[in-house]
Amino acid sequence: MTTHDGQQPTADAALLDPLAALRTPADPPCDVYLTGTVFLDIIFTGLDSAPVRGTETWARGMGSSPGGVANMATALARLGLRTSLAAAFGDDMYGDYCRDALDRGEGIDLTLSRTVPGWHSPVTVSMAYEGERTMVSHGHEAPPPESAFDGEAAPECPPPARACVASLVPGHREEWIGHAARRGSRIFVDVGWDDSGRWDPADLADLEHCEAFLPNAVEAMRYTRTDCPRAAARALAERVPLAVVTLGAEGAYAVDGRTGETAEVPAIAVRALDPTGAGDVFMAGFVTGTLADWPLADRLAFAGLTAALSVQEFGGSLSAPGWAEVAAWWQHMKAYAGTPGDAAAAQDPSALHRYDFLDGLVPTAPRPWPLRRAVPTIGFRQA
Repeated sequence: MTTHDGQQPTADAALLDPLAALRTPADPPCDVYLTGTVFLDIIFTGLDSAPVRGTETWARGMGSSPGGVANMATALARLGLRTSLAAAFGDDMYGDYCRDALDRGEGIDLTLSRTVPGWHSPVTVSMAYEGERTMVSHGHEAPPPESAFDGEAAPECPPPARACVASLVPGHREEWIGHAARRGSRIFVDVGWDDSGRWDPADLADLEHCEAFLPNAVEAMRYTRTDCPRAAARALAERVPLAVVTLGAEGAYAVDGRTGETAEVPAIAVRALDPTGAGDVFMAGFVTGTLADWPLADRLAFAGLTAALSVQEFGGSLSAPGWAEVAAWWQHMKAYAGTPGDAAAAQDPSALHRYDFLDGLVPTAPRPWPLRRAVPTIGFRQA
């Protein structure tokens, strides 16, 4: 596998396998399967305010990266999970770039993906300002995959996998979710905004197949007709074994409907540059901890940490942290906690003890924190 700049990964960037102690010869080759639309994301950062009609606005930073479902796939792969993605790629330069970045750059299995002749890549332009983002997207639905594999039978989809990740569409069923669940895959889902305004729990029929549901606080309260995100989580835990509600700057709250266990973890204090993909990174962190059989509170803490690290960089997939970033952050926090003017001083010392479980997981960081991964271009030509 090569990195996005075409170089072989250095030893300090080697992936830690969080499932190493659990793996057996009988395991499926894939840890996590997901499917969806890959966008080319072009992200502008460093905007002081929203663009004004009739004027030209200059951004102080920009980045380009595979987006859409690629955000989640990259976040999972960087945390050491063997990730399989089924997606369509355009046969334009954008599609070539996205496919190369995910395959060679991130080591994601694209066997179930296809390049569609004559179909152009969907594109999203994202502008980050005032801690939020505004997006403009363009694309067309990919044609059906009948001829995508040169006359050969399409690979089994979904493949056997420890877990599958999906985003529910209100009122719409995905047959593959039920199929995967019946084959033993653990299903983790979030949900998109309900443009119909119905917010009817009956529109989330695929929840019956799911192990965990991870909506944000607004979505959770609207679906449960409650005015408190914690009450919403408890109500959702009656429909799905594990309900996790993200609370933004307050952290996250979870209820295990099987055992009655609850957990709440505050958010890490960071200076956010771009929130694009933070929800995907949170999901990836939570899936990683769940598959590794960590305690519920540790899973919440790890998911929140990975999301916090991601918003300090621009771009969705480019900003997803790997174990090198997690290790570097933890070593820095332990070394400089309480130092005036340092990033560690912004953290509550008692809250930092919540992350002591990382001592048994991460290696000593070989590089200083924060680290920088993102590059502001679609790709340089290799010499």
